[in-house]
Parts: sequence; structure tokens; C-alpha cells
Amino acid sequence: MWDPESPITMTHPPAVTLLGYLAATLTTLSFFPQAIKTIRTGDTTAISLRMYLLLSVGIACWGLYGFIIHDGPVMVANAITLVPALVVLQRKISQMLHNRHDRRTQQG
Repeated sequence: MWDPESPITMTHPPAVTLLGYLAATLTTLSFFPQAIKTIRTGDTTAISLRMYLLLSVGIACWGLYGFIIHDGPVMVANAITLVPALVVLQRKISQMLHNRHDRRTQQG
């Protein structure tokens, strides 16, 4: 149902909001194992740079969208999810730059 005082936001029953927070929690937690594995092993070979770049930008956009429409579950989930996604992205870029430097050093 639309809130007549604020045409951008929607009001939901508490159960619907709780469902949103549950979904946000589960999907957010799903990103942490990959980030932890990447930190522990340092290996990002099997990770797609394009996928994590697009994913990180998409997560940031969803977070901004949640902020604009004042949707708590969307804002919180995407703000938290962005952290492990950016960790993996940063490690992937660092490993690619390191590998590129190593190849140039071996050639030279």
C-alpha cells in the first residue's frame, strides 16, 4: 500500500518487513565465505573480475535505491554485502596487477 504522505515509499506490515530482513541477512551472509576464502588463500584465479566489478556496482546501486526509497532491508543488506564483495574485488585486482608485474619482470 502506498503511503499517501510520501509517494516514493511503501509501508508494509511488520511480518513483510521481517521477511525482507531475513532475506537480506541470508543473501548478505552468503558473500562472506568467498571473501574469507580469498583472504585466507590469496587465490582469486577462478574469480571473474568482470562479474565482481558488475556485482559491486550493482550492490552499490541497490543500496542507493534503498536509501532513496527509505527501505531498511535493502539499505542495510546492500551496505553490508558491499564490504565482502569489495574485498574480493580488491584482492582480484591486486593479484592481476601482481601477476602482470611478474610477467614483465620475467620478460625483461
